[in-house]
Amino acid sequence: MSNRCPPSLLSLAIDATLYNFHNISSDLSFLPEHILIDLFLRTLKAGKLTPRILKLFLATGKEEILSMIQALNIQLVLTPVLPTTSVKDNEVDIVIGAFRSDLTSFMEEWRPIFSRFHIIVVKDPDLKELKIPEGFDVRVYTESDIVKVVGSSKASLFSGYSSRYFGYLVSNRKYIISIDDDCSPAKTQNGELVDIVAQHLNNLKTPATPFFFNTLYDPYQKGSDFVRGYPFSLRSGVPCALSCGLWLNLADYDAPTQALKPDMRNTRYIDAVMTVPLKSMMPMSGVNIAFDRELVGPAMIPALKLAKEGKVRWETMEDVWCGLVVKTVCDHLKLGVKSGTPYVWRNEKGSAIDSLKKEWEGVKLMEDVLPFFETLRLSPLAVTAEECVVEIAAAVKERLGSAHTSTAETMVEWVKLWKAVRS
Repeated sequence: MSNRCPPSLLSLAIDATLYNFHNISSDLSFLPEHILIDLFLRTLKAGKLTPRILKLFLATGKEEILSMIQALNIQLVLTPVLPTTSVKDNEVDIVIGAFRSDLTSFMEEWRPIFSRFHIIVVKDPDLKELKIPEGFDVRVYTESDIVKVVGSSKASLFSGYSSRYFGYLVSNRKYIISIDDDCSPAKTQNGELVDIVAQHLNNLKTPATPFFFNTLYDPYQKGSDFVRGYPFSLRSGVPCALSCGLWLNLADYDAPTQALKPDMRNTRYIDAVMTVPLKSMMPMSGVNIAFDRELVGPAMIPALKLAKEGKVRWETMEDVWCGLVVKTVCDHLKLGVKSGTPYVWRNEKGSAIDSLKKEWEGVKLMEDVLPFFETLRLSPLAVTAEECVVEIAAAVKERLGSAHTSTAETMVEWVKLWKAVRS
């Protein structure tokens, strides 16, 4: 026969409260403090501390309860403000690198989305003329404009795909959306036009969660939340500095993959966003991205040029290198990076086979530089993006050898340019 004591009336009452918490919305402050503490601890143990129930405990104002919540670093996650009400049109620049002489069809396709915003078009120096339709708030920068701002000795930094970085340099707005001129607006599974500006801004204006992976994608997106077991102390997240969108049709494969699978196309529209975890590197593409210029602008850097670099994406690595740099900066400064929606439709351009014939350097390069970035640690003295880039440049010069000396020097030069343009 068991000698175990039967549960007390108080214990049964607390059990009943836990079972019926979903029906309780009134003030709990009338309860004695020792009962509140017992109820709070058993709520934690049962895994039933939701944001709504946490509000009930906070509303009691009981000192012991508040101290316990603070000691456990439990934070109430506030519903984020939607970007449509918190971001003004004049806080956004859309940057386009122009590689075609006639942007009429491109701009008309994007008119419903871009017409409200200021647009920076950077004309590739190899283009002789550039045609843009009327009805846009657009500023076109030519080779002569680039020389005026950075000088003739540095103008070569901004040719080909790197021309977009000049737009980043001269923009004075908080948010920059970058898109290439061979992209069209994508459509959702319901046939609706994807508004890449609104979706990128939503990614940037809601927190990122790099320190603990949420298996239900971005918890701040509509229809999602934090999963069971996600620490409350991490649910407030960190500021999101970079939003990396995706492509439909021609996906971002490298030249060997595209050459082996020439007919492969990305046709899957997956309506999801996720934070790239802490210390996970990623090959960023500048085709469809957005970033907070004030947080990481100096880390969006056109430093790496391949010896036989061409004019198609398979022959360039500057945005991949930039992604490694900016992710390192974000990890160090406790900022977040998101990947997923919004999508664009990427049209065909160039030949993967022709690119492979040029002894393409990018595949070999990644095998050398990835271990460097994975093991790189910045000092506590680096508290801004500029300081982080300078430290990374010094490490590149010291650890990657003479082959990357020019890359390291360009990184330092970029930081000087960034400061000079804003002085």
